[in-house]
Amino acid sequence: MDAIGYAYLAAGLGAGLVTIGAGYGIGKITAAAAEATGRQPEAAGDIRTTALIMSALIEGVALFAAATCFLLQGK
Repeated sequence: MDAIGYAYLAAGLGAGLVTIGAGYGIGKITAAAAEATGRQPEAAGDIRTTALIMSALIEGVALFAAATCFLLQGK
């Protein structure tokens, strides 16, 4: 396998790992938010807002990392 083949393989693996990591992180945030809402229902609005902001930040980092993987594939 030549260097281009390794680049394609690395890009695919990198994008897959990014997706798995982002899914795991967002799942942990959601689980913690659900538990916190169950413990303090009066703070549900603040908890939901914080969880959405954190999920958006994780999704942004994941998108940037996946785009970087695919851009490096072409070089």
